Amino acid sequence: MKKKAQTGLTVLNIGFGNVVSMSRIIAVVTPGSSPMKRMREEAEERGKLIDATQGRKTRAIIITDSDHVILSALQVETINQRFLSGGDKKRKKI
Repeated sequence: MKKKAQTGLTVLNIGFGNVVSMSRIIAVVTPGSSPMKRMREEAEERGKLIDATQGRKTRAIIITDSDHVILSALQVETINQRFLSGGDKKRKKI
């Protein structure tokens, strides 16, 4: 028996109570390379940079379909695991 699809927005916890819509995420990348540093700087110039690190070291960069660049203090692997498991353990729907 199939369950009915729930309506709502599935969000991904990116650390410290910050969430991102899973359907808007294009990529999750490591911040160390020169192209990623350049992308971060360009996003800041355009006003499309969102810092969700709470003052901690940036360990992942999330790129969205709206051209926003989101900085997270969580490891790329942690975010990928949460994404593949369908978001937050509680499956928050908005």
